[in-house]
Amino acid sequence: MHLKHPLPFARGYEAAVDRRGPNADMLMDFGFLTLGPGEFWKSGPADEKAFLVLSGDLELSWPGGKERAERSSLLDESPTVLHLPNKAEACMSAGSRGAHLAVIRTDNAADFAAHLYRPQECASEERGKGTMGETSTRTVRAVFDDSNAPRSNLVLGEVVASPGKWSSYPPHHHPQPEIYHYRFLPEQGFGFTTLGDDAYLLKDKDTVLIREGQIHPQVTAPGYALWYLWTIRHLDGKRYRAPYPVFVDEHAWVMSPDAKIWAPQDRRS
Repeated sequence: MHLKHPLPFARGYEAAVDRRGPNADMLMDFGFLTLGPGEFWKSGPADEKAFLVLSGDLELSWPGGKERAERSSLLDESPTVLHLPNKAEACMSAGSRGAHLAVIRTDNAADFAAHLYRPQECASEERGKGTMGETSTRTVRAVFDDSNAPRSNLVLGEVVASPGKWSSYPPHHHPQPEIYHYRFLPEQGFGFTTLGDDAYLLKDKDTVLIREGQIHPQVTAPGYALWYLWTIRHLDGKRYRAPYPVFVDEHAWVMSPDAKIWAPQDRRS
């Protein structure tokens, strides 16, 4: 499912996906928190929840901790993310620039320690490098997954794709529900994704809901860098870890460093 958001974000919390609504099969709430300078907001204690700073400056506080966070660039800076268990409440106090955050919630009765993931803690790697003529080289920032948050029901990260390049590639799928949220630089940029056999034009602030078995590669147009947040909901008995994701057999060959891929210099007159 492709969700459009052409208007400015509403002040306060704005829901994009409600797990008790028509997209209940996603098993996650997903939305945005937008605060003006000096504004204050409390999360409430229910649910496992993660707050990813998109822009601005603010003070984050939670049981046992308090810290200031800021972000000026989605492309050049790794995120700050506050991750809390059920029954823990977060408080946000925006600074002089205001603040804009992504908010993810889900059911989880398990207890775990609250944690503020600082930018230097986010594992960042270049994927696709050295293969496919660098046409799918992108930066993947993993905030938390099964390796560092084994009692969480969520996986959370970001991708930065350079102009004209692919990501979430080769095409793959998995049974766990996933949400992508996109931003372009410059913001008039565009790209494309597929969900199964259906293609969608992507614009700034769009969100895509990915359901079981849907393949979902992305590409951004030349001239436009693409950033997107991705969050996955573990399933009972099917946590998101190896053997997931599952690459589509007919396209998996392109991952080999020895793959013979045509390039313009191969042309013969």
